[in-house]
Order: sequence, then C-alpha cells, then structure tokens
Amino acid sequence: MLCYFAQLLDWLVQIYTIVLLVYAVLSWIPDLRYSRFERALATFVEPLLAPIRRVIPPIGGLDIAFLILILLLQFLIRPLLANFTASACYSLY
Repeated sequence: MLCYFAQLLDWLVQIYTIVLLVYAVLSWIPDLRYSRFERALATFVEPLLAPIRRVIPPIGGLDIAFLILILLLQFLIRPLLANFTASACYSLY
C-alpha cells in the first residue's frame, strides 16, 4: 500500500510540473490571459509561486519564480520521492 502512495505522489509531482509549464506558456499569450482555463490553473499554481515571488521578485519584468519552482520539483522533490518509492516498493521483508 505504501508503494502505491509513493508512486501516486511521484505521478502528482509530474502532473503538477506539466500544469506549471502550461500556466507559464499561457502567460506569454495575451489572448489567453485571464481566461477561465488560466484562472483554473492559477488556483493550483499561484499558492506555490507566491512565496517564491515574495523572496525573489520579478527581475526586469522576468518572473523567475516558475524556473525556481520547476528546479525545486525536479532536483529536490523528485529525487526524494524516488528514494521513498524505492524504499517502499523494493524493500526486503
């Protein structure tokens, strides 16, 4: 059961990364800004981007909070989840 939970967490991080990338692309397309779809994505993405923006504000109009969050997810959270998944799924009984 713990193995399925670990795999679910890894899957959710992958999905969240894709949602984050879609949200970033939508922010570059003026016609899609403030659409219903963009607002729905914002409810998932903005709660994690806001604290990063408080620490590192946009630099010259370039918001690097997306980049920092993606790097954190891929180089910190994913390896921890991989370790958790390996220990949960492949442990010797």
